[in-house]
Amino acid sequence: MTHSPFAPDSSQALIEKIIYQVEKVIVGKRDVVEKLMTALLCGGHVLLEDVPGVGKTMLVRALARAVDGSFKRIQCTPDLLPSDLTGVSVYNQRTADFEFRPGPLLAQIVLADELNRTSPRTQAALLEAMEEKRITVDGMTYPLPQPFFILATQNPLDFEGTYPLPEAQLDRFLLKLRLGYPGPREEVEMLGRMEEIHPLAAVRTVVLQEEFTALQKEVRTVHVDETIKQYIVGLTTATRTHADVALGASPRASIALMQASQALAFQRGRGYVIPDDVKELAVPVLAHRLMLTPGAAVAGRTAEGVIDAIAGTAAVPVRRPAAG
Repeated sequence: MTHSPFAPDSSQALIEKIIYQVEKVIVGKRDVVEKLMTALLCGGHVLLEDVPGVGKTMLVRALARAVDGSFKRIQCTPDLLPSDLTGVSVYNQRTADFEFRPGPLLAQIVLADELNRTSPRTQAALLEAMEEKRITVDGMTYPLPQPFFILATQNPLDFEGTYPLPEAQLDRFLLKLRLGYPGPREEVEMLGRMEEIHPLAAVRTVVLQEEFTALQKEVRTVHVDETIKQYIVGLTTATRTHADVALGASPRASIALMQASQALAFQRGRGYVIPDDVKELAVPVLAHRLMLTPGAAVAGRTAEGVIDAIAGTAAVPVRRPAAG
């Protein structure tokens, strides 16, 4: 590849090429693919909640191939142990020493499939990896490769044999997304693509790892005006005092909303964040971090509805931020 990620308009062109490759596999879900790119650009992790069979695994496989990232899949089951994720130290009789055998968490893009089917002990093994980008095995710390990205899927919580993720772990996911079923037209197109060859075979690598790392660094240069920061904090603060909310969004949520807004603005070709970026991401960034009161849950209210109501009444900054 001869282009530079810092040439005019080349960053957005690279992102569009990645999305194009992923859409060879996932039909009619442009918004979800864009949000997934948003998370990857700012180094965040994604929780994908949906029913089986809608293409969650293919989505992650296609993304990993497009960005030249190493990929591992973890099928979460009730008997899965933390060492099955992180790896183990094995005694080597020849050297009379222990050797580390890395687990699937040592890949760049990791799919933790049906995370809420495994035990809380194993779920907790992901916390250090997600937050600190490292793992600890037998007292030794191992850094994770960069970029490092976890996409965890979970079945709806009313399915049998599931363990709800604790609030501390939910807070580590930048976004929570849903694929949903395709429309009839998209499903017919999907059948056509699968007729002769699996569409994953057509996905090509369009960006090298060092180029994607450069894109991630560029995202951090996107300007966030002081009024936008106040707007973000106003949204998260409102969740902490809302009558329907028992546990509101943490300061980590404010940081996540700002960084995700930077990545979305970067995808749209802007060097600054606008209020619409924040509003578009408010639900996928904040809703899964809220715990509703029992009364609100019984009344059928949802965290998404609470965020929509807060965003609909919050004062929006009217001064356009200057580019940094």
